[in-house]
Amino acid sequence: MTDFAALAEDIAREAGEMLLAKRPTMSSAVETKSSPTDVVTALDKASEELIRARVLAARPDDTILGEEGGDIPGSSGVRWVVDPIDGTVNFLYGLPDWAVSIAVEVDGVAVAGVVNVVPRGEMFTATLGGGAWLAGDRLTCNRDVPLDRSLVATGFGYAPGRRAVQGEVVAAVLPLVRDIRRSGSCAVDLCSVAAGRVDAYYERGVNHWDHAAAGLIAAEAGARIGGLHGRPVSDSFALCAGPGLFAELHDVLAALDPERDA
Repeated sequence: MTDFAALAEDIAREAGEMLLAKRPTMSSAVETKSSPTDVVTALDKASEELIRARVLAARPDDTILGEEGGDIPGSSGVRWVVDPIDGTVNFLYGLPDWAVSIAVEVDGVAVAGVVNVVPRGEMFTATLGGGAWLAGDRLTCNRDVPLDRSLVATGFGYAPGRRAVQGEVVAAVLPLVRDIRRSGSCAVDLCSVAAGRVDAYYERGVNHWDHAAAGLIAAEAGARIGGLHGRPVSDSFALCAGPGLFAELHDVLAALDPERDA
């Protein structure tokens, strides 16, 4: 597992250096995906291509699942889950919360995760059973935080209808907590839970590559991560917090029925 983590860290660092050197401006050519606000740049694709090339050079029999390029099948039972830029809108605008995210799964279980928050110079890492780490310090999430003292991160989808419902949910949650934060990157938010920079995170509509690495980092820092009603984290819903707060915030979100825009 440490070998996987070391390789993922090296590749994430190389991709991050390339992205930082070549970051585009708003006048650059930008494509859209699911909606006019869901953007992808040429550098999203270039970053993923770099990561794929480096992984396959080292481990040619592994599977790679990437946000931009889909699935490259392999035969080893090892799958690399890649988000070449999590937080592309932040990247495009020059905001600091974007990251290169790489997870390694063996037989469907995440065993290593790396999130390189490039503009901040922060490399979050974790291995299954080996803890979560940042700059040589072991990470521990905040514990025993009551709901009314909690700082909660969240995010919004791209479809207008979903955003309208998410706005209603935020409006209902806000009076119950210390405050709300919105970074624009699922991976960064989950790492923030791991580092104790926020107490909890929830969002509807995240993809596997958004949370595969950072979810392991948060879990290894002691946080609980899952969906609603005992389901695992998925594109339907992601919730992450220390164990006690997880249950309390879960009940609030479940009562608000944030999945009703399905």
